[in-house]
Amino acid sequence: MTDSRTSTSSSSDSSGTLPVPPPNGVQGRISADGRHALPPDVSRQWRDVFWLALFVLHLILVGFVLGVLGYNRFKTKDRLNIDKYTMGFLENQAGLTEDYWPMYALAAGVGTILGWIWLSLLGSLANGMMKIAVHFLTTYLAVISVLCFWGKQFAWGVVFAIGAALQFLYVISVIDRLPFTMLVLRRAVKMVWSLPEVMGVSCGFMLVMLLWLALWSFGVAGVVALSLGDSGRWWLLLVFSISLFWTGAVLCNIVHVIVSGMVFLVLIHGGRDVESMPSKPLVNSLQFAMTKSFGSICYGSLFTAAIRTLRWEIRGIRSKIGNNECLLCLVDFLFHLVETLVRFFNKYAYVQIAVYGKNFNHSARDAWELFQSTGVEALVAYDCSGAVLLMGTVLGGLVVGTCSGVWTRIHHPDRVIMVGSTAMLIGMILVGLAMVVIESAVTSIYICYAEDPLLIHRWDAEFFLQMSETLHQRLQHRSARAREVLRRFDGQTQQTLAA
Repeated sequence: MTDSRTSTSSSSDSSGTLPVPPPNGVQGRISADGRHALPPDVSRQWRDVFWLALFVLHLILVGFVLGVLGYNRFKTKDRLNIDKYTMGFLENQAGLTEDYWPMYALAAGVGTILGWIWLSLLGSLANGMMKIAVHFLTTYLAVISVLCFWGKQFAWGVVFAIGAALQFLYVISVIDRLPFTMLVLRRAVKMVWSLPEVMGVSCGFMLVMLLWLALWSFGVAGVVALSLGDSGRWWLLLVFSISLFWTGAVLCNIVHVIVSGMVFLVLIHGGRDVESMPSKPLVNSLQFAMTKSFGSICYGSLFTAAIRTLRWEIRGIRSKIGNNECLLCLVDFLFHLVETLVRFFNKYAYVQIAVYGKNFNHSARDAWELFQSTGVEALVAYDCSGAVLLMGTVLGGLVVGTCSGVWTRIHHPDRVIMVGSTAMLIGMILVGLAMVVIESAVTSIYICYAEDPLLIHRWDAEFFLQMSETLHQRLQHRSARAREVLRRFDGQTQQTLAA
């Protein structure tokens, strides 16, 4: 990859164009005015078809089961005689689907409103909203923990207390990174604000999500109303929640691919209104995301979010361990294990999917190798923008869960946690569909900076200088840390030989 970058750069010096390394030997097209264009569309093939088929089959199967369970308790108890299969597990009085469906309708409504508020305030108050998400989330989690203990829900109280503690420790561990993170997020907001059509895409997929949530909440309300005992209901809710998480992640990552493709095009061509810009780029990105690249999106959506969340927590803990050799050894083992997974599952793969149409693992590996070969991985590791956006998403989900939980407590006190926790997931997905446009811009900015830093310089010279200075500092920090580790190792070796 380094050789291709060098040869491309040398050829560009004589022509006056900006270099973009060709993907896997496929030469990109150069327009008449010398600007970069994407590879020919004919190079795109259907990718990760197995995962596409699995996701569609999963939607059909889960949709059918949700419909059956919701209809079974709709206006009439046990309409389909399902109770005869669960008579041995009866623990609670059965209800009706419509007893709980309105609580989920409230969750969907509040989540949609929060998502639209986020998008509408994106240009003016986004920086303040992100700061609120970082500093307010710990307090909110602690308050919910206290309320759970007060309501004698001790297990959930412990869960939220641990969440508050982890959130607090993580913020403390990365507090020095927040200024640079906010700088990156402000520039990402600037980019997205200049592309209003991508916010329209986010709103459109919120509506798609709402359509699926109408069926999902109908079925889940039927599950909550079942005469099946609490343990059986919780297992069913867990299965349907995993399904909803996957579906929501797929929709978020479709938006991610579309927005990443648009931002990459704008940065490569030097603006959205230049003559070299392809016609109908948004439509083309949407077409590829929903067809040939859809399988890759389904595949990546299963694993990426969980792996990167684990990576953030391990990085935060690792930076604050100090000289505890035993604990450092354990955390380093986990860190290198997660780093190996990140090599094949990372959010930067979606930019490669949008631009070059590769499969997911190939895209993730190429993106990570690009970062490591150019040193930009040090900058990516230092940036916490993804974690900050996740905090905003979780906070939105907690607000939604609280609203539905309060209403449920008034009418069905024994179902508060059950409805509130699933409503929280609904809120996180809807707010996440708004947040993802910013994350897409961030990932595209880093990929373009690794491909050719001059692309960022042409777009925003001041931001380019700040990124370059921070990268220089991070590389110096890593070099000093490596020398310290080597010096300590040499000292221990000499002591062992002397003994």
